[in-house]
Amino acid sequence: MPYVMVQIPNTPAPTKPPAPRPVPTSADVARLAGVSRATVSYVLNNADAVRISEPTRRRVRQAAEEIGYVPHAAARTLRAGHSRVVLMPTLPIPAGPLYSRFVHDFQGALTRLDYTVVQYGATGLRGDDAARAWAELRPVAVLVPTPGIGPEGVAVLKRSGARAVVTLSPTPVEGAHALRLDHADVGRAAAAHLYARGRRRIGVVVPEEGGMEVFSAPRLHGAREALSGTRATVTELSLAYGEESAAALAARWTALGLDAVFAYNDEYAMLLMRALQEAGVRVPEDVAVIGADDLVLGRLLRPRLSTVRITLPSGRYLASLVDRAVRNPAAAPESHEPFGATVVPRDSS
Repeated sequence: MPYVMVQIPNTPAPTKPPAPRPVPTSADVARLAGVSRATVSYVLNNADAVRISEPTRRRVRQAAEEIGYVPHAAARTLRAGHSRVVLMPTLPIPAGPLYSRFVHDFQGALTRLDYTVVQYGATGLRGDDAARAWAELRPVAVLVPTPGIGPEGVAVLKRSGARAVVTLSPTPVEGAHALRLDHADVGRAAAAHLYARGRRRIGVVVPEEGGMEVFSAPRLHGAREALSGTRATVTELSLAYGEESAAALAARWTALGLDAVFAYNDEYAMLLMRALQEAGVRVPEDVAVIGADDLVLGRLLRPRLSTVRITLPSGRYLASLVDRAVRNPAAAPESHEPFGATVVPRDSS
């Protein structure tokens, strides 16, 4: 019987992947710096209650940097009973330039006060159910940018360790600090301006996009309220943010018989104004147009876009309120009205 010789390659045995390096601890920092773990905690958590010399502080920080140690946020939260996290649930709609700038300023102001701002993505939860989801993160404060949370939701957050709950809505909520931002003021200002310019058949754009009713509904209500008791009429105009929708609305403009439009904000105003002009409707001769937010692009249009300038609270103002509430959680809730809506008249109206 013939034999067949088979040569088996001499392959090295598979090597095990290197074991993961242990996560550095405060004990490691203490050994390297030659201090106690308590001193490490005091230094890295910026505690003011204990006097520690500057050379010792430098030695601890250098040791922590050398081994790559960072404090454990969850452990620090357990020790203190709260975190330094300020939670900002995100808006249910895309944020415009005005709100984005406000959030950026607010984050910067809180960072300088040693807080961390965390934006919480929408999960489909609303009201008190959302509050329970936020509470799981154990924030020290929550800034609620839209209406919907109720007194029970505020209570849930406070039981979880939140020292401050701040709402940005037209109606205060029991137990929460309030910055009263009433978007009906925007609609009132826009409609009153158009009426003062002699316009009597006024359209108000209501965006079709989901979630926009949070702001569009009060703006429409404010416009109707401003013209109540006059001979002017208000017509609700549904508009999606797209060229086709704007062109379709412009095509039936003559049939609508409107001589003015408050187009919700500058972005929708610019979209609609372009469509009206392409349909042969003259601005402002045939129809006056006004937006809101006072975006730079509106000033570059021809005709230049009239707008409602919205004044939001400054980041420093709001950060100061949050810090004050965190430091004194037993204080009575504050209520402020820093919101402003001022018409900036330009050529389009």
